Amino acid sequence: MVASTFDLFKIGVGPSSSHTMGPMTAAADFARRLAGLAVARVEVSLFGSLALTGKGHATDRAVLLGLAGHVPATLDPDLAERVVDAIRASGRILLDGMAEIGFDEDRDLKFLQRERLDFHSNAMRFAAFDAEGVALLRRVYYSVGGGAVLDEDQITRNAAPEGGWDVPHVFRSGAELLAHAARSGKSFAELMRENEEASLPPEAVSERLGLIRDAMMACVDRGLRAETIELPGGLRVMRRAPGIHRKLIERQERALSDPLTVIDWVNLWALAVNEENAAGGRVVTAPTNGAAGIVPAVLRYYERFVPSASRRGSEDFLLTAAAIGSLFKENASISGAEVGCQGEVGVACSMAAAGLAAAMGGTPGQVENAAEIGMEHNLGLTCDPVGGLVQVPCIERNAVGSIKAIEAARLAMLGDGTHRVSLDQVVETMHRTGLDMSERYKETSLGGLAVNVVEC
Repeated sequence: MVASTFDLFKIGVGPSSSHTMGPMTAAADFARRLAGLAVARVEVSLFGSLALTGKGHATDRAVLLGLAGHVPATLDPDLAERVVDAIRASGRILLDGMAEIGFDEDRDLKFLQRERLDFHSNAMRFAAFDAEGVALLRRVYYSVGGGAVLDEDQITRNAAPEGGWDVPHVFRSGAELLAHAARSGKSFAELMRENEEASLPPEAVSERLGLIRDAMMACVDRGLRAETIELPGGLRVMRRAPGIHRKLIERQERALSDPLTVIDWVNLWALAVNEENAAGGRVVTAPTNGAAGIVPAVLRYYERFVPSASRRGSEDFLLTAAAIGSLFKENASISGAEVGCQGEVGVACSMAAAGLAAAMGGTPGQVENAAEIGMEHNLGLTCDPVGGLVQVPCIERNAVGSIKAIEAARLAMLGDGTHRVSLDQVVETMHRTGLDMSERYKETSLGGLAVNVVEC
């Protein structure tokens, strides 16, 4: 299946696409299914990675908000705090905004850290009961990365989270994508645009790309001017973006003699996004929340520092990045709980590298090479968040991944597109590496930095 650009880039809230947005979406879906039933109690069980790092990723808050009828795309982060506080203070929840029931969080929301369901580590089981304790409805959901959710029926049918769609250019590998480009004489971005236009008018495609781009840039700007400096969660991690921004503005004249100042700006933009994400702010999955800073930082680099930058170039950037992200989603994973951080920061780096190469006029071969370099040098990257929070090492990792993406694009542009290792080989290697990786290093906070860094 070819994933849509708008499946890979979703506007939502932090701190995690798989641990916050996914559970919120699942809870909201379950709450809607309860309409007309005499529900007295709802019980939610979290398994695997959701249970192990859910507290740090605000999964508990996400479930409460979802049961109350809120979804990530339209949730006001400021309102969310008030809703959660009211539920916890009263011990009652308004299911889907319609029917009020009691909700004892200690009893009704279970973190089953020693249990894992077979299909995916990010599993949730919802159950609704009447006043006599008789089960009215049970349903299992899986948060499979990037905010996408599969329910038990879709698993049985082996269906995709968003369903298939009829498109003129079907590709399941980098080789097929290159073949389409060679036959048609079109770029990856043009192929993806024609796919999107199979279900949307051309002007609507550009409009939605603009909304995604603007949401990314708005997130950067909010992170730069943030007033609350300490991030939530108890690690006492401080925002650095506002302070770095002030220093760069103050040193603008001195920066004229230092060509590497560009790196400082890219680092800043990535930090700003991921600090905003860690604070539960509005972000765009790219392809996940944990890796949400890389694509915006590299896109802003293109718009600010590439002389030929244009609006069409920004659209080509996003469309190309989505084409590459689709390959990873189809053939490997974008879930840190499934393959480690190579599936999040690694994929984002690959997407951003390809997007930048395309926006700078790269050939399909050069773009594919940029994507390959971006992932090849993130292979084996573990997901070991300290305290289960999307802060250490996640925030800095986005900054480093952004610079690596720019380097990959520029290196590819110096060549003619021919190279020894193909993107498909790297995708398969990433997938196999993820399968071989110990569960300790796949968003469980049971290994790596998570156990070697003292939390307080």
